[in-house]
Amino acid sequence: MRVLVLGGDGYLGWPTALHLSDKGHEVAVLDNFARRQYDVELEAESLVPIEDLATRIDAWQEVSGKKIISYIGDLLDAEFLYNAVREFAPDSIVHYAEQSSAPYSMIDREHAVYTQNNNVVGNLNLLYAIAEINPDIHLVKLGTMGEYGTPNIDIEEGWLEVEHNGRTDRMLYPKKPGSYYHLSKVHDSHNIEFACRIWDLRATDLNQGVVYGQETPQTTLDPRLATRFDYDGVFGTVLNRFVIQAVLGQPLTVYGKGGQTRGLIDIRDTVECIRLAVENPAERGEFRVFNQLTATMSVSEIADLVAEAFPGPVQIEHLDNPRVEQPEHHYNVKHTGLVGLGLKPHLLSDTLIESMFDIVGANKHRVNIDRMLPQVSWRGAIKS
Repeated sequence: MRVLVLGGDGYLGWPTALHLSDKGHEVAVLDNFARRQYDVELEAESLVPIEDLATRIDAWQEVSGKKIISYIGDLLDAEFLYNAVREFAPDSIVHYAEQSSAPYSMIDREHAVYTQNNNVVGNLNLLYAIAEINPDIHLVKLGTMGEYGTPNIDIEEGWLEVEHNGRTDRMLYPKKPGSYYHLSKVHDSHNIEFACRIWDLRATDLNQGVVYGQETPQTTLDPRLATRFDYDGVFGTVLNRFVIQAVLGQPLTVYGKGGQTRGLIDIRDTVECIRLAVENPAERGEFRVFNQLTATMSVSEIADLVAEAFPGPVQIEHLDNPRVEQPEHHYNVKHTGLVGLGLKPHLLSDTLIESMFDIVGANKHRVNIDRMLPQVSWRGAIKS
């Protein structure tokens, strides 16, 4: 298949492009390098050095003999996007090209507006490009488990059978997002479902949990193929922060009591989920939803796991939670769709032991400690 990966220079987009290319697909990547500009703005770089896109593409061709095509531009530029889709003529489009940080979206009004405009309008331009150029293109869109929030009922895979006043219907699962970033993803999902229903498009929405890990079988073939390792208080994930703190001999900083529970997934499973979705496309007119996670753990459980896995003493420290979220909650997520397609998940403990401590140890001199603690408060931009 011909697959166009939007956001193909990013943390997940780049290893996804490599994985798909390695599995025999013809791949192109599209990116505007906004993620690299966020590093400049926030004065926080990837822990692991990453090469520019051209160097990465050349390195992949040297290592694999396979070519990846690149398009440099912005989804908000509809003419550019239409031209790229026409020229490459993909069978599937994998859409990662969005501002992906909840804290970034909550910095202030400007960042909230930017996030919503960038994500929602870019996604709308993409839907129109598919509808007008080739409605048979399969859209594989990266959503987030954060769309659902933490309801007091089990979370189904995208859809919910409802009985009300003696009548039944199948409708999109109710959403209760926790940031303006997550809200943008909810808007995306509703817009995609509408396009499938009205224009007969085909789409798979992957509501992904928190991704951990930094290596895939392809990125380890050459240092120039490495992907990002974010740890700062805006784009970093809790697991990355804990691993770095353990290696540096600092306390693991748990926000609040640590009862917040989230879905988790290994980066190797993320790229495999994309492959499975691409190779098993949704039907025309179908808005298919998979919950893309392989485990659920509370923040405290993640801290305990890191402390147990690290070969040395580790302390755990509790901080005031900068987010507005339930400290403890019900969290039971259905996630059978991707397993049904053949996903064989990796275990979190395996990833920690095999690679993450070593990766951090080799790059600990690059840590900016000042950027590790919370930088954004959910209520900080609003004057009381």
